[in-house]
Amino acid sequence: MSRRPEIDPERHAARMAAKQKIMRERIAAADKEQGLLLVLTGPGKGKSSSGFGMLARALGHGMKVGVVQFIKGAFSTGEDAFFRALPGVDYHVMGEGYTWDTQDRARDIRAAEAAWDEARRLLGDPDYALVLLDELNIALRHGYLDLDRVLDDLQARPPMQHVVVTGRHAPEPLIELADTVTEMKVVKHAFKDQGVKAQKGIEL
Repeated sequence: MSRRPEIDPERHAARMAAKQKIMRERIAAADKEQGLLLVLTGPGKGKSSSGFGMLARALGHGMKVGVVQFIKGAFSTGEDAFFRALPGVDYHVMGEGYTWDTQDRARDIRAAEAAWDEARRLLGDPDYALVLLDELNIALRHGYLDLDRVLDDLQARPPMQHVVVTGRHAPEPLIELADTVTEMKVVKHAFKDQGVKAQKGIEL
């Protein structure tokens, strides 16, 4: 077992005091308030999970939230069962399932268009403090939606409304428009590396 390196307590305290000063200055300087556009992308697990975590946080503050899921829909999930029943949540599962399962581009486009109509309704209503557009990036990646129209609608939303967009392969114009972008990285994955099927409470 490796030993923890010894650290001089006085040096550690001085280092933390300096860091505290920097962080307090940054917090004091960050005086703007606005609705944020957050993009969660990359090949790693946790994009939708992070989005639903923010949804829970918003609900904890008594905020009204909306969800549109663009790809998922062929199977039930724990987040659907949990969040849909809560007050203050407007929840829409609009996808037809994974694209390799539907194998019908016209059908996928129709589903994506219907989902975006629902998303536009949420984005146009200032009562919704946070809107989660789950797997929107996948619909954009496959060309099911017009990217320029999506970007225009996102920019036209109420000024204090937060939007979270998830899914792999976020398009570069969306990344440029976003206020915060996080890219999930794969280190190990139970399904790909060990053949473990999707588990309730983890993937479902």
